[in-house]
Amino acid sequence: MSAGAVCPPGFLRKWLFQATAFADKNRIDRHPTVSKPSASASIDLHAKQVQKFRLQDRFFHHSTQVFAFVVLAVLVGILVSLSIEAWPSLKAFGPSFLWTNVWNVPDDKFGALAAIYGTVTTSILALLIAVPVSFGIALFLTETCPLWLRRPLGTAIELLAGIPSIVYGIWGLFVFAPLFADYIQPPLQALLGDVPIVGGWFSGPPIGVGILAASIVLSLMVIPFIASVMRDVFETVPHVLKESAYGIGCTNWEVVRNVVLPYTRVGVIGGIMLGMGRALGETMAVTFVIGNANRINGSLFAPGTSIASTLANEFGEAAPGLHVSSLFALGLVLFIITLIVLAISRWLISRSMGSEGL
Repeated sequence: MSAGAVCPPGFLRKWLFQATAFADKNRIDRHPTVSKPSASASIDLHAKQVQKFRLQDRFFHHSTQVFAFVVLAVLVGILVSLSIEAWPSLKAFGPSFLWTNVWNVPDDKFGALAAIYGTVTTSILALLIAVPVSFGIALFLTETCPLWLRRPLGTAIELLAGIPSIVYGIWGLFVFAPLFADYIQPPLQALLGDVPIVGGWFSGPPIGVGILAASIVLSLMVIPFIASVMRDVFETVPHVLKESAYGIGCTNWEVVRNVVLPYTRVGVIGGIMLGMGRALGETMAVTFVIGNANRINGSLFAPGTSIASTLANEFGEAAPGLHVSSLFALGLVLFIITLIVLAISRWLISRSMGSEGL
């Protein structure tokens, strides 16, 4: 190319690009640490962040593990303390303490049969009353209740769960028991008193308080818990399943029986067992209306007792010795009954889940 020739622009740009690249290469070769520290620094920063996240995860795992073990330790501690305090009574009376129908404080003769009978009977009767009512309430709220009534009615049912048990007991003793003795017990005796087998369950004077009265008051207390759980699980059923059933001509009852109940069976069982646990441990309301008689009578109208009511009535005045130890033994029995109910509920839930292939 001659000295007076004009350099083409493309050639000039190409030459400048090559010269710049050559200069950068020489600079990097002379000083190889110019660009490498930025890469290594980013790698170190990432490693520190990963290490920090691992420490946080490890701390969170161990913290939650400690919480779980604290609950387990409390459970074991309660069981051990009850066993230690109840040991003198269990040593004196042996296993017969469970099936002895006697509670004689002056003679230091104690048996838990009457209290166990009252606890189990009132809880079962309360569930027999509460489960159908709760089922109907939950179905009405989720299937047929008008929208303007659904929220206030649901809120009212939930508020019943917050009423103290002593309020239920006072209402049961001073309001329900007189009405029960005047208007419910006489018709029940006239209707079922002469029926074979079950007639003895409704015999005796209509005094208002007793096993059946305690069961009814107890059912009113557990209805909000069972109904709330059933309503919540019924609302989890996908609308497409119910609409499909309605689309092929199913009635409301057929949708409930064939779609809602199979889909929510596990939750329903859990709600019922929650109510059972609530009924087993109830104290004040049952104490007011059960009659507090340490004996077993075949009539549901007769006074009786429960483990919780016996503890509430006698613990404050019990003398040290076999009396206090027997009360601790009753608490241990109630604890074991609750564990048995929990184990049965877990077995029923596992069986339901297994039948569904879950």
